[in-house]
Amino acid sequence: MTREQFATLVKQKILVLDGATGTNLQRAGMPTGVCPEQWILEHKDVMINLQMDYINAGSNIIYAPTFSGNRIKLEEYGLQDKLESMNKELVAISKEAVARTGYRAYIAGNLTMTGKQLYPIGKLTLEELIDVYKEQIKVLVEAEVDLLVVETMMSLAEARAAVIAAKETCDLPIIVSMTYNEDGRTLYGTEPAVACVVLQSLGADAIGVNCSTGPDKMIPLVERMREYANIPILAKPNAGMPKLVDGETIYEMMPEEFADYGRALVEAGAGIVGGCCGTTKDHIAALARTVRLLDVPEINKNKKRVLASERQLLDIDIDGRFFVVGERINPTGKKKLQAQLREDNLSLVVDMAEEQEEKGAAILDINVGMNGIDEDAMMQKVIYEVTSVVSLPLCIDSSYVNVIENALRIYPGRALINSISMESEKLEKLLPIARKYGAMFILLPLSDEGLPKDIEEKKNIINIVYDKAMEIGFAHEDIVVDGLVATVGANKNAALETLETIEYCKNDKKLPTICGLSNISFGLPERGFVNTAFLTMAISKGLTMAIANPSQDLLMNAAYASDLLMNKEGADVAYINNVKPMAEIAAPVGSVSSKTTGKDNAGGTEASDGDKSQLFMDVLKGNKRTILDDVRASLSDGMQAQDIIEKHLIPAINEVGILFDKKKYFLPQLIASAEAMELAVSELEPLLPKAEAGKEKATIVIATVEGDIHDIGKNLVAMMLRNYGFRVIDMGKDVPKEDIVDMAINEKAEVIALSALMTTTMMRMKDLVEYVKEKKVPVKVIIGGAVITQSFADEIGADGYSKDAAEACKVVESLLN
Repeated sequence: MTREQFATLVKQKILVLDGATGTNLQRAGMPTGVCPEQWILEHKDVMINLQMDYINAGSNIIYAPTFSGNRIKLEEYGLQDKLESMNKELVAISKEAVARTGYRAYIAGNLTMTGKQLYPIGKLTLEELIDVYKEQIKVLVEAEVDLLVVETMMSLAEARAAVIAAKETCDLPIIVSMTYNEDGRTLYGTEPAVACVVLQSLGADAIGVNCSTGPDKMIPLVERMREYANIPILAKPNAGMPKLVDGETIYEMMPEEFADYGRALVEAGAGIVGGCCGTTKDHIAALARTVRLLDVPEINKNKKRVLASERQLLDIDIDGRFFVVGERINPTGKKKLQAQLREDNLSLVVDMAEEQEEKGAAILDINVGMNGIDEDAMMQKVIYEVTSVVSLPLCIDSSYVNVIENALRIYPGRALINSISMESEKLEKLLPIARKYGAMFILLPLSDEGLPKDIEEKKNIINIVYDKAMEIGFAHEDIVVDGLVATVGANKNAALETLETIEYCKNDKKLPTICGLSNISFGLPERGFVNTAFLTMAISKGLTMAIANPSQDLLMNAAYASDLLMNKEGADVAYINNVKPMAEIAAPVGSVSSKTTGKDNAGGTEASDGDKSQLFMDVLKGNKRTILDDVRASLSDGMQAQDIIEKHLIPAINEVGILFDKKKYFLPQLIASAEAMELAVSELEPLLPKAEAGKEKATIVIATVEGDIHDIGKNLVAMMLRNYGFRVIDMGKDVPKEDIVDMAINEKAEVIALSALMTTTMMRMKDLVEYVKEKKVPVKVIIGGAVITQSFADEIGADGYSKDAAEACKVVESLLN
């Protein structure tokens, strides 16, 4: 199937997918702990009959059972060398099911997460992951699947890797389906609209949500995607949430109720529907009967002008609020930043990123162009570092095409490129790269001849680059025009020419504009006055954003006031909430305000953030770069190791947990903070008094249950518990109950902590709880994981339940106290 054929198909009718695979295979006898793909190959008729049932029930697309058929997943079972043969045989099973029914059904090659975390959270690099996906996709294409589906994705960065791999391997349609927590975000903090914007810009042919929840809770997720989607939306919910009934995990939602919710999902905007965990042929049959009578949801053809980080969207409206693109992460003229970059030290970069976000920047410009460093490698390091500490979208700024390309490849969002001009190399090489990675770009009206001679030549360049972009598939909404500000000291008409450009773009071309604000005042005294006056004039003419320093309070005040006077939506509230009183504007006009970091007094003294010490801030910000230096400085100042832990580190990690609960922090920040604290505690442990060292709180045995090979959450819980002073024995994943209990007995553990991510393995928790009671082991059992609830914990008799790593520490302490 071509992408065009897929696009036509989804316009003709609502497409019905298949239902659950794992839960139905378990009912058919598949035990836990085995490789599902291998078991299917050994019981082909079971899978053929299941897929025939779905096709006969009305499925238009069935998923080939290649879900975890990638190299990393298969390595868990020592089957990586059989990847090619297994994937081809699994696709052949689906083909046999289609052939036996005699109906026309399409076969989707199915891919998912590998279970390994991407750098910088984990050790797996993006290119390694892309290669893993390419390897499986190549085999699926050879097996002649009709399309590809990447499903149950928790990480937007990993979903991007799969799409890049697919597009670099074949031309098949690509569907991407994410899975979300109860709060409507992924484990990494991505909400549905962000995933939609990033993945459709990258080239996905449909975007959606699967597993996650029951169909009722999925409706708002689909509605949110529909606000931004220009491609079809998929919804593949569970049959409600699992419950324990008479010792068995069941899904209670009946087919007709499921189908009723299917109608609501279509009305919310889903044009592709199916079932996930707990659904059967009866659910799919009822769903197919219901949606057959409904109109196909209309796909929105009007694109939005929007940037995205992994955790945040930024809508850009030419009639909307003015935005500042933070300019400070640029070594030009900054000797301290240059020196740190040469030393591979990103402390100042992080400080600048955090301060600019705090001061009101909407986008961060990232430029590391200078001599004495590898700009390509440094750009990537800075992107990884900055995206882990702030949520703002990024503007990738470099003179080199390869630097921009490699930055776009790793960036887990939708970036803005600074910039693409009519210069031959930029137009011919960078424009297609921007298109490939779905980026927006700044159109800089320069040519090979240099600066335009007059306003007419500038307009001509704008139109030539614009037309070229349209030819290769860009949308009108993908472009922002640079007003090309010259210095008024050299050209008295510089401001007037830029203002005319802004007016032309806004009124004639209907395009947003940007400018490098400080260029206007170069060489003049008291530049801040010129910059601020020019900014207010430019905003009145329609300037959308400016590359500037958000720490310049007078300039920011002028921007807020300009929006207010022009009656822009929300400008009144923004002015009241953000404007600085003149008496508080400490930095002179045009200067760069400095951030008090407290680094000069690292050893437990007060930092810039209220009464919080630098050690506290190191943990809060996940500062692994300098926390050891700060610990050593504190020790040198006479602070005791135990006081450092109890008065600074523990309060900080508690605050991290609060921020995580409030959804201000997500998995990346939680891990960074936990790792920073772990470094500090490791440094301090040898210095603790012997009485304290032997006074560990308790021993905890932690493991992922038998049959489950997911360990991201479990690893984080183990790290957090260690940081709280517990002795933690991590047994890994896929661990039998007997081994876990034996370890608890031998190590005199007081708590067993169990994790499960899949509904097909959660019952192993019940088995362990019963085994503990049978053996009369004096140990508490706490459980957690994506599919686990408090009610499930109560039903199986577990002593505690934790919804996340931060809460796990509180639950353990509560049980022990």
